Amino acid sequence: MLTGETGAGKSIVINAVNLILGGRASPELIRSAEETAELEALFDVPPESVAAKTARQRGIDVSDGLLVRRTIQRNGRNKIYINGRLGTSQMLSSINLHLASIAGQHAHQNLLNPDYHLLVLDQSAGLMSLRGEVGDCYQEMLPLIRGLAALRRKLIEQSEYRELLEFQYKEIEQADVKPGEDQEVEQELQRLKHAERLYETVGSCVDRLYGSKGALVERLIATGRELEVVSKIDHALGSLKDRVDTLSYELEDVAQELQKYVQGIVFDSERLEATESRLDTLQRLKRKYGGSLDAVMEQGREIKEALRRVSSLPEEIVETETRLGALYDKLTGQCQKLSEKRKEAATHFAGKVQKEMVLLGMPKARFEVRFKGVPFDENADPHLVLGTGGIETTGMDRIEFLMAPNVGEDLRPLAQIASGGELSRMILALKAILATKESVETLIFDEVDAGIGGGVAEMVGKKLASLAEFHQVLCITHLPQIAQFGTHHFKIQKGVHRGRTCTTMTLLEGEARVKEMARMLAGVDITAKAMAHAREMIKGQAS
Repeated sequence: MLTGETGAGKSIVINAVNLILGGRASPELIRSAEETAELEALFDVPPESVAAKTARQRGIDVSDGLLVRRTIQRNGRNKIYINGRLGTSQMLSSINLHLASIAGQHAHQNLLNPDYHLLVLDQSAGLMSLRGEVGDCYQEMLPLIRGLAALRRKLIEQSEYRELLEFQYKEIEQADVKPGEDQEVEQELQRLKHAERLYETVGSCVDRLYGSKGALVERLIATGRELEVVSKIDHALGSLKDRVDTLSYELEDVAQELQKYVQGIVFDSERLEATESRLDTLQRLKRKYGGSLDAVMEQGREIKEALRRVSSLPEEIVETETRLGALYDKLTGQCQKLSEKRKEAATHFAGKVQKEMVLLGMPKARFEVRFKGVPFDENADPHLVLGTGGIETTGMDRIEFLMAPNVGEDLRPLAQIASGGELSRMILALKAILATKESVETLIFDEVDAGIGGGVAEMVGKKLASLAEFHQVLCITHLPQIAQFGTHHFKIQKGVHRGRTCTTMTLLEGEARVKEMARMLAGVDITAKAMAHAREMIKGQAS
């Protein structure tokens, strides 16, 4: 139990715990004239706890405890150290999520949120595993649903695109382009255009080399013979005679090649026209598809692949629909099973809540769990609809806790009827029901005594004591009827040290605790009667 005067600094303790648990840090938390604030906490972590397993998954050894240190700087930066190693707020939150939770005003707000009601019911009924399976299946379906919609849109959009691809592919395929063909066709065109000139010129060259009287070949042969005769006189002329023979052979071969060329010259106007048309086709394809025949052929391959993808869209749609259908059957089966178990558990759960409310001073209160379907609109995907309701990651149910705190009143949602005191007791009732289900090690209650007093406060204290059988419980309270149940009692007080205001926590024992309890009973003037009453309250709990 943590007690103290109003303004002694109890909120500072809660703020500190929030930060240690991974809450958002603000430079406003740093005291005046200082540049940094520092917090440190040591947790004793059971080796088989969820927190320990989470820490080990992150490579953190907690066999000697979990030491968390956090520094906040005025420039907005802050550092987190976990067992001496730098960490992140996300890492800290993932571990500390299972170490401690604060039930304060935030818990009151949660209690007014129907989404939290469904979580509480599932936790109490042991349905979190099945709920997780539903969520996993739901999350697996979402990308497939988005993908199917995208495929269908693409199929509609690509009907015209497919026609264009088919036209382009047909154009390139029918052209039957060969590498380097444009240069060959252009050369052939030149030969056809200038066939007459080529025939005359090359024919004349053949005559001069070989065909006419006194041709070069004939003269070279005669020259060779003459050199052969005189080489018998001077052997040095023999090598020159051989070179002349070689020249005559070469010229004779050239003349024969030219003769063949002349014979191959074609005078064909139709062939000329066809060649011009072919060259025009190749030039047009090059302009249209990349500037070269290599680019045209590559474009043809790409268009063929694009056509294959477009043509496979109907198959992809069918395949995706089949996968979605199987998942939908699985999801709806899980949702129906989860819903049935929830409805079975709801009656039992409501009965347990009513029993807890009786123990907390609300004997006439009535409590009910009301089910309703998940709303959906006409644009909802059919794979996320079951019967007359929708499906979401938590299943096909939405629930709300209804309560009638007094006789003669109708059941209404908690947000409409519950007072602060009733909400505080409702939180305690739920915590008591979930005591053996929750994995969190420490429960911290802030202002759990809001709106209550007297005998009800004592009931709340007893309930906190019962929770301590399953968790470490820390409670900030103003009521001695609650404080009397604490195994350890700390006093929070404000003082001045070296010119600065400080808040300290002191463990109270013996008469010091009696005096604090008497202050809570009597106020400023602590009487002997108040001391005796306080002593009696503490003694009663000790016995």
